[in-house]
Amino acid sequence: MKLLIIEDDLNILSLLEKGFKENGHIIDKADNGEDGEYLATLHSYDVIILDWMLPLKNGIDILKSLRLQKIKIPILMLTAKGEIQDKVKGLKVGCDDYLSKPFSFEELDARVEALFRRYSNNYTDDVISFNDILINKETKTVMKNEEELKLSSKELDLLFLLIQYKNSFVSKTMIEDMLYNSEQTVASNVVSVTIHNLRKKIGDDIIQNFRGLGYKIEI
Repeated sequence: MKLLIIEDDLNILSLLEKGFKENGHIIDKADNGEDGEYLATLHSYDVIILDWMLPLKNGIDILKSLRLQKIKIPILMLTAKGEIQDKVKGLKVGCDDYLSKPFSFEELDARVEALFRRYSNNYTDDVISFNDILINKETKTVMKNEEELKLSSKELDLLFLLIQYKNSFVSKTMIEDMLYNSEQTVASNVVSVTIHNLRKKIGDDIIQNFRGLGYKIEI
């Protein structure tokens, strides 16, 4: 998983980064609200861990802003505010789970894993239609103008990944980690070659390229 941790307590931030990295996850981090929100809107993440009390911009305002922008990444609020009314407020404005400080890393890790499973199930439709493209994830078929496209396994995996994070940037590093992580050697141009081949089959205008940010499909 790729996680974003927004937490101003540097000791907690360091411990969480260390723990999640040891579990094999990719971590981005921010110690203030403005930087955290910027990262959340710039990159794709599987789960965001968001502190409530932050300098520059608090967690609730960040949460409201992300949901208004239709960013559906699951968000777990991590905070010292443990009263029932605080939890209700956080859930009502769009957080998906809530964990009060102090907490155990084991529980946090389990909650993050559960959010990821729930998000993967809820936000990936089996059949997706846009432009002239029809994608059936269950049968692993892609149709364009009612004709089936012949995609390689990597091209199909890449298309599914971009669809999973539709309307968000997917970086080259993220594609390499998620599609080629188990392979010992990966050519430096493998992502750009796969993108090029996929574009030739589904259409140049479907996959957008933003220099320094990554690739995006808008639906």
